[in-house]
Amino acid sequence: INMQLKKGVLFSLSSLLEMEVAERVVKSVPCAEMVRFGKNGSDATSGAVRLARAYTNRDHVAVCGYHGWQDWYIGSTARNLGVPKDTQELTHSFTYNDLDSLGGIFKNHEDSIAAVMLEPMNTDWPDAGFLEGVRNLCDQTGALLVFDETITGFRFSNGGAQELFDVKPDLATFGKGIANGFPLSVIAGPSKIMSLMEEIFFSFTFAGETLSLAAAKAVLDKIDREPVIQKLHETGNKILEGTKKIIKHHNLDDLFELSGHPSWSFLKIKPSGNYNEHQIKTLLMQELLARGILFFGSHNISFAHGEREVGDLLTIYDDVLPMVGRCVRRGSLETYLRCKSLVPLFQVR
Repeated sequence: INMQLKKGVLFSLSSLLEMEVAERVVKSVPCAEMVRFGKNGSDATSGAVRLARAYTNRDHVAVCGYHGWQDWYIGSTARNLGVPKDTQELTHSFTYNDLDSLGGIFKNHEDSIAAVMLEPMNTDWPDAGFLEGVRNLCDQTGALLVFDETITGFRFSNGGAQELFDVKPDLATFGKGIANGFPLSVIAGPSKIMSLMEEIFFSFTFAGETLSLAAAKAVLDKIDREPVIQKLHETGNKILEGTKKIIKHHNLDDLFELSGHPSWSFLKIKPSGNYNEHQIKTLLMQELLARGILFFGSHNISFAHGEREVGDLLTIYDDVLPMVGRCVRRGSLETYLRCKSLVPLFQVR
């Protein structure tokens, strides 16, 4: 990155670095023949929707998961203030692992669905045949299947969740980890679809910014060179296994459960006694933050996490989880809260 800074950050024309990073994405991602770069996940998902609409000449979109702040998606959630009603009505949410809920959308909007966009996995593993069923529905109806791999990409496997689950989408979007925190996102897909990117307007002053591209090249090279994905999984499994033991040891199964992939797992909270999950989560977050653990509900594993970090987390869990359990069972949670209880803005996943 320091070398690239000396060469330059932003150019009038495409840089060689864009081609080099594009080639590495194409090499790794099963659906990728061509790529375009953006700066954040919302750029990529919104670009994929526009591309799908252009390719299919349809307007409606079915979604499952969180796909960013742009009008086309956020209008379908409770955070739709400022989004025109006509835009809101073009996006339809379905339930993960429920093919019938997606089938209902196709039934109600026959020949109008341009794309089905989903996170191929979030809090739960896909049921047997679910992703294949979504692929088949898209094939039968002419809609494009888009995997939002902003989180799963280059974490679940070198080629993302589509490689892990052996289901190839028509388009895929990537971000976050691909450049190790530098602002970069990607739309990838076959040439017959991606060539339309020359016709639609997908343009950014900083799309070819080279520090982020240099970071992405370094990340993708390291993933090829070192067992990054393997270590993410091993570290995540240690957290999952250790946390399960703590939950079992303290008889907290009625309050906590774990889900998700080792590289991106979730500590779920169940309502219990007089308290809902948000009240319980408030106390849990308060106590973890007081002990130096930044926690919002998930374990986002980094290659830098090692034995010490895992050990510290589990030691603190062994202290905090039973403490939260005692407060819930005794009905004394309010006594220990030093802030107002969390109130959800909208259901992300």
